Amino acid sequence: MTDNMHPQIAGRSASEIADSIRALVERGDLRPGDTLPPVRTLAEQRGVNRNTAVAAYRQLSQAGLVVAGGRAGTRIAPRSAVAQEGFAADSVLRDVGTGNPDATLIPDLSSALARVAGRPVLYGEPVIDRDLQEWAHRWLSSDLAPAEVAVTVTNGAVDAVERLLAQALTRDDAVALETPCFLSAIHTVRLGGYRAVPVPVDDEGMTVAGLQAALDAGVRAIVCTPRAQNPTGVSLSSQRAADLRAVLAQHPYVLIIEDDHFSMLSRRPYHSIIGPAHRRFALVRSVSKFLGPDMCLAVAGTDSRTAERLAMRLSPGTTWVSHLLQRLVHALVTDPDVGELLARASLHYAERNAAFAERLRAHGVACDPGDGLNLWVPMTAPARVASEHLMRRGWLARTGDEFALDGVAQTPHLRVTVHDLPDADADRLAADIAEAARAGR
Repeated sequence: MTDNMHPQIAGRSASEIADSIRALVERGDLRPGDTLPPVRTLAEQRGVNRNTAVAAYRQLSQAGLVVAGGRAGTRIAPRSAVAQEGFAADSVLRDVGTGNPDATLIPDLSSALARVAGRPVLYGEPVIDRDLQEWAHRWLSSDLAPAEVAVTVTNGAVDAVERLLAQALTRDDAVALETPCFLSAIHTVRLGGYRAVPVPVDDEGMTVAGLQAALDAGVRAIVCTPRAQNPTGVSLSSQRAADLRAVLAQHPYVLIIEDDHFSMLSRRPYHSIIGPAHRRFALVRSVSKFLGPDMCLAVAGTDSRTAERLAMRLSPGTTWVSHLLQRLVHALVTDPDVGELLARASLHYAERNAAFAERLRAHGVACDPGDGLNLWVPMTAPARVASEHLMRRGWLARTGDEFALDGVAQTPHLRVTVHDLPDADADRLAADIAEAARAGR
């Protein structure tokens, strides 16, 4: 960008300046690679404090619109597709990075759908189906320490987290996220204009030191996965959860969001970081992992104040979750035959992942199967190099870098989805991963 374009940037506050630059990008006046004015220059041109200019650039960086290059300046970020879960489009490679459940272990909806189709729901009626609300309240409140729990229904876990953050935060507020982190959480925080503060995850879950550092940095919300953390498969231990609750006891008004996405399929006990006296909390459980990704529904158990604010965003006549979908979910989760199928699915994922981890160990690659749909495989070679090696062998895997908040993982990993591989293919993939690790050293 040339100097004569700098004055086109308008605004007096950080948000106004950031919005002005965003508008210039959307109109095409600023293009990928264009350099923005230095902070000092921008502050002088707009007649604002230097910190205001810094805050504006930080908001744009968090939204992925600019890239800070130190002395090279701040540039408009290149347009690139953000990483998403699911099958890779237009690839001839065997995709082992999908994060998908096994389609053969998703319940058949046809008979339940016929049972729940009833009278139409009209504007002004309650937004939550009564039977689902009663079932969800029992399910959620039995696992939460606070005595009073209100239930809200949303269009999936991502929708729940987005709405929860939006009702509690404003742009540039700090949010604690696990690192490595689930892709949707990274996108939600970035697009909301919030400031992500990374909290490391070890083999017992979110670390105490990391959480304390995030609280010291002024986070107003925390997103935590209590079990089957994606991508690592780690679950909180009882002791770690207790230690985290002790830290959080000094911060009762920080919003805690627990995303228990693997709830009905998990082989690990649920340990919560929400203490009995905590004032702002939400336990979110979606159904996509066991009823199918197209069943976009989640239930959230929250404190009453958070429930009131969520209700303002899910009101009759404007937005609500389809009552037909709510009835269908309730019919499925209370069906004994579906319960048996989910038990088989839970065992299937655990056994297949454990068997693949054993294959890797036989080739000299240490791997803990953890919990969930995927395996988090440590590599001795850079993950990108290992991934390229696997591509030459016909495999498409995800690198750990995609799940890092800063785009660069601290240690190299691959995340693979292997529970649907026949034994012969699993043997070949394990051998190819071990070879990729050796070849890239």
